[in-house]
Order: sequence, then C-alpha cells, then structure tokens
Amino acid sequence: MRITGGIWRSRRLRGPSKGMPLRPTPDALRERAFAVFGDGVEGSRWLDLFAGTGAVGFEALSRGARGVTFIERHRAAARLIERNRDELAVPEAWARIMVDDALHAVRRLAREGVRFDRAWADPPFERWEIGLAALEAAARFEVLESGSLACLECPRGAVPESAYLHRMRELSGGASRLIIFRVEAEHIRGKSRTRKIAPGKI
Repeated sequence: MRITGGIWRSRRLRGPSKGMPLRPTPDALRERAFAVFGDGVEGSRWLDLFAGTGAVGFEALSRGARGVTFIERHRAAARLIERNRDELAVPEAWARIMVDDALHAVRRLAREGVRFDRAWADPPFERWEIGLAALEAAARFEVLESGSLACLECPRGAVPESAYLHRMRELSGGASRLIIFRVEAEHIRGKSRTRKIAPGKI
C-alpha cells in the first residue's frame, strides 16, 4: 500500500496485520479518485470516515490538503493511523485522530463547529449503508459545507440513493465502487427544486 501522488508519492504505508478487520482502498482507485479531484485538493479540509489505515487522508495531505480528521472506532486501527502519521512526520495539528463511531463523531464535530469541504466514507462493505448515513449526517449538521464533495466507497452491487446529496460521478475498481456526491444547500433545506450543476470536471 502506497501514496500515489504529491510530496510523499510512492511512500509506503503500514497496512493491517493479519486478522485486522480492514479493507484498504485499492491504490489504483485512490489514484483515479484524486485525479478527478485535481487541484481542488489543495488547501482543502478532509473528513476521513471509517479511516482504517488512514491511506485516503494521507493521500490528501500529500497532495496539499491543509488538514484531515480521521474517524476510526477500532483502537488497533487508530494506532496504525498514528504510526503512519509518525513515520510521515505529519504534525498532529494537521492530522487529528478520533477513536469513535462515525455517526457519534459527526455529531461531536457539529457541536464543536468544525467544518470540512471533502469527506470520504469507506465502511465495511456488509454495512455500506452506515457510510451513506454518516455522510448524510455530516451534510445535515453542516459539518460538510454546501458545495463540498462526499465520497462513498461501497461494493459494486450497492445502489446508494440520497435525498441530501447530489450524485455527481461514479468510479469503480476491483470489488469497490466509489460514488462522488456534492452537498447542495437546496437538498438540505428540503426545497422541491435543486440547483442544476453543469456537467464536466469536478
């Protein structure tokens, strides 16, 4: 497992040990997703839900994000994120780690008034719906600002639909499927008509 671009390009990350219930995002899918995000990563604030090894968040930092909050409820996985953070010499101020359930963490961040403009949720595939619920909660509680991107990694057979998130694009790789949504204020307020977004590059 490696970082695919930015200042730490090709740097290897520590992966899960045998028996850990983690399924890291494939390097190729991560690389394709960040190619879609392009220059929008520079200076962005990231929420990495179900963070696992932290690969997505560290990819974002490598490519110029100004900060990542990692949410991971398994303490062993959170320690793995800490080790990767230390080996990359990332300041703690740039990489906050919260050992918590995703939905509870989103509510806590809302109370703290923390805001993000990018989020990635990679829940266990057998419970992919909870990843969508966490992204929707982040939008409803304005942890994700209007115009933010919310990414859900799910199994290829999943059909995620959301009343709160505007579907923009889909990528696939191996057994994984990545749905890229945009947070729209009109969706959150429950208006009957949503603003149309011109097709093209995100």
